[in-house]
Amino acid sequence: MTPRTRPLLAAALPAALALTLCAGLAPAAAHPDRGHREPPTRIDLPDGFQPEGIDTRGPTAYLGSRVDGDVYAADLRTGRGRVLSQGDGTPAVGLELGRGSALWAAGGADGDVKVVDVRTGRTTATYELTPDPAPGESFVNDVVVTGRTAWVTDSLQARLYRVDQGRRGEATVSSLPLTGDWVQTAGVNNANGIETTPDGRALLVVQSSTGYLFRVDPTTGVAERVDLGDTLLTNGDGLTREGRTLFAVQNRLDRVAELRLSRDGRTGTLQRTLTSPELDVPTTVARWRDALYLPNARFTTPPTPETEYWVTRLEDR
Repeated sequence: MTPRTRPLLAAALPAALALTLCAGLAPAAAHPDRGHREPPTRIDLPDGFQPEGIDTRGPTAYLGSRVDGDVYAADLRTGRGRVLSQGDGTPAVGLELGRGSALWAAGGADGDVKVVDVRTGRTTATYELTPDPAPGESFVNDVVVTGRTAWVTDSLQARLYRVDQGRRGEATVSSLPLTGDWVQTAGVNNANGIETTPDGRALLVVQSSTGYLFRVDPTTGVAERVDLGDTLLTNGDGLTREGRTLFAVQNRLDRVAELRLSRDGRTGTLQRTLTSPELDVPTTVARWRDALYLPNARFTTPPTPETEYWVTRLEDR
């Protein structure tokens, strides 16, 4: 997810970058003739970290651990990093930078969303979205910030959560049931990645179980399936958008779908598929300059304290 605040019911964000069509992407290679060192194609994370979400601000990437909620800050120019915030033992899944130094972190099966100050590493707020959920009842997965409002998906319930922050620090939490074209699939992940439409008037939510992309009215919760032609976002996970270009990670397929959307988000066309042999079940994507960065969750690899995890850089030119 890109580090910006997206006001709903506002003018559209800047137009999408012009991108060249290709069948796939390998990790970015060094270009010694440019007179400077190319950023690394692989950024190693602490062993056993188990990353899930990522967001960037300038050359800094923030990543969350689904093991214990640690937040890791990595310098994309050098690949070096450190644990910025020690977690409380609960997961940090989807991440989104909001206003100022606030980093929102979805809490997975814990049923909450937290706010971490990236300047200090301190958790400044915790919002209970589904208090004390039973096992398998809730999985708070991803988050997008629009002004002073955070929208959060729940992969096991047909609803979105809304957290509205007041100017004096007060906040209200509410839920928005998903209706319309939305059909919940029992026993598997449903609502996953979330973004805003290019015109800022609605939300985009990918349903992992079906591969469908939905446009959701933020007032009513009515979900309308986005017309992508024959394209299915199978194993759809994290989303990030720039102008009318939407990147959708397809985790277990080790690829990213690049879509060109209409301004209202009701239709879209697959432009290309990005992939690399260095990907190992990526969960979401963020962008810095002319590259995409994907954390590899390695869901098909049994996790141990010694298991290696990393972020893969893909050039996007």
